[in-house]
Amino acid sequence: MEKLKLPFSLDNKELALIDDRLKEFKILNKKGSNEWFSELCFCLLTANSKAQTAIKIQDYLAPQGFIDKNESQLAEIIRSFGHRFHNTKAKYIVLARKYIDIKNVLKEYLKISTEVARDFLVKNIKGLGYKEASHFLRNIGYSDVAIIDRHIIRFLYKYKLIEYIPKIINKKIYLELEAILKKFNIALDKLDLILWYHMTGKILK
Repeated sequence: MEKLKLPFSLDNKELALIDDRLKEFKILNKKGSNEWFSELCFCLLTANSKAQTAIKIQDYLAPQGFIDKNESQLAEIIRSFGHRFHNTKAKYIVLARKYIDIKNVLKEYLKISTEVARDFLVKNIKGLGYKEASHFLRNIGYSDVAIIDRHIIRFLYKYKLIEYIPKIINKKIYLELEAILKKFNIALDKLDLILWYHMTGKILK
C-alpha cells in the first residue's frame, strides 16, 4: 500500500495531550455497559450538532440519565442546551435502549472485527451513521476505524488527497475516504485527533 506522510507536524506537548485523550478511551473500554451506552448516546447527539454541546448534555445527564429519563424529559434537557434536534435525539436515545447492554451486545461482533461491529451499529441503531458509529467505537477504545467528518474531509481536500468534497457520504465513499487515511500508517484513533487538532486547534473526543 502506498504510504502517505502528514503535511504538518505537532510538537511534543500537543502529542502528549493527544496520548492522554487516547488513554481515556482505553479506560472507558474497561468500564461497563452503562458507560458504553452513555457514550453511544453522546455520539447520537453529535450528529448535525457541535461536539461541545453533546459533551455538556452527557455530563449533565450522566450514564443513568440516558437510561432513566423518559422521552419528553430527555427532549427538554437536550433543548435546554440549545440542541436544534431535541425531539429527534430524545427519540433515538429511547429507541437505542433496546441495546442498553451494548457492551455485551457488541462482544461477538468485535471478536470478528471492528468493521463488523460498526456495520451492526449502523444497521440496528437509528440515528447512527458510519461517522457516528466509528466515533462511538473510537471513544470506547478501538483504534482501527476513521471518523470521517467535515473537518477530516476539509483536510483531505486541502492537501489534494481528494479532488472534490462529496455532497453525500454513502458507505462506498466512506470506506474510500477511510482507505486514504489508512495510508498514513498511523492508528486511526490517533490520526483523527491529530487531524482534528490541526484543523480546529481543539482536542475533544
